[in-house]
Amino acid sequence: MSTADRAPATESRPRQASTQEVDMTELNADTKHRVHARPHMRPGSNWRYAVAGLTASLVGLGLARFSYTPLIPALIGAKWFSASDVVYLGAANLAGYLAGALAARRVAGRIGAVRALRAMMLLATLSFFASSSPVSFTWFFAWRFLSGLTGGIIMVLAASVILPHTSATRRGIVGGVIFAGVGLGVAASGTLVPLLLQQGLRQSWYGLGVLSAVLTVASWWNWPAEAKGDTAPSQTKHHQASAVTRALLIQYGLNAMALVPHMVFVVDFVARGLGQGIAAGSRYWVLYGLGAVVGPLITGHLGDRAGFGPALRAAFLIEAAAVLLPTVSTAPVSLIASSIVVGGFTPGIVPLVLGRIHELVPHSAEQQRATWSHATTSFALFQAAAAYGFSWIYAQTGGDYPVLFSLGGGAAVLALAIDLALALTTRKA
Repeated sequence: MSTADRAPATESRPRQASTQEVDMTELNADTKHRVHARPHMRPGSNWRYAVAGLTASLVGLGLARFSYTPLIPALIGAKWFSASDVVYLGAANLAGYLAGALAARRVAGRIGAVRALRAMMLLATLSFFASSSPVSFTWFFAWRFLSGLTGGIIMVLAASVILPHTSATRRGIVGGVIFAGVGLGVAASGTLVPLLLQQGLRQSWYGLGVLSAVLTVASWWNWPAEAKGDTAPSQTKHHQASAVTRALLIQYGLNAMALVPHMVFVVDFVARGLGQGIAAGSRYWVLYGLGAVVGPLITGHLGDRAGFGPALRAAFLIEAAAVLLPTVSTAPVSLIASSIVVGGFTPGIVPLVLGRIHELVPHSAEQQRATWSHATTSFALFQAAAAYGFSWIYAQTGGDYPVLFSLGGGAAVLALAIDLALALTTRKA
């Protein structure tokens, strides 16, 4: 009796142990799957990848776009092109940038994102050498378009390749380092290019090409492997984030409009509008460039510390005030502050928007890349529309600069208003 009673109890113990072992096996397998689904995050590699991104943004965005601005007087003076032709050549880069933003994901899907980035840096380098001779307007237009194309593709792909390998607590500062290359290009356009021009126009293109080639080679082996095994977010989360994401795309476009008055007109505003001359206007452009170098580092760090949503809201407020400042005061201290702050937000808004996208779409690198591609396209569309629209308003008003700064500031205010309205709506819901 007692033996029979004990038997079931004795036999049940192994079965309980077996169940626990199965549970532990499943837990270990699940943990192992999560570990392997993530890209490896080595602390030293984060910065190596970030520097690769910085060199890409410097070559494809900083140099390929912004170095053209100080070359314009030399192109006209050397009779390579007329003043009207030079304007169209500048627009070719913006058109190429938009095309690049639209094509980036398709190109990455065909040849891989890292290969696409390397190819675009090579193409940007080649565009400098191809521009060293005025073969024809069509030739030059095509290469300016291609230089813009490289910038659009690099803008979409660089961060989306690097940030999946970065811990969430460092995404802001790493994104800031990546897009500091844009600021370095702006700074170089006001410092390095004038030095190169002392050697001649053709030599300037050669110098930019050599610099781009060196940067391309230096970054060649520093790119990470592309993240695999992305997990798509649930349908519910995707639906909840979609309204906020759509609003973010509009806000990013409005931000592009806000930047145009300083990006396009600030030198002319100081030089001719205030009658201080081209030398004074160039000094404010250098300040704009210095702000662009440190801006993304500051905003990225702020995003990591305060969260990207609140940081983006603060950025819209500060940017609006800085863009509107010249309508209130043209004192040197006001113009200095305005140039540095708006220059800082030119690339500085990028790590904030990128970080916000990663907050809204946390689980899928492919969906993050798609959302960032849409954001870059929105930025390019709004920027091109504002550049042409503000130029038309400038011509119609006889050079009324305060109107342009007011419109730019209004765009930043509208971006802030959308953000606040959405936050209130979400809170009530």
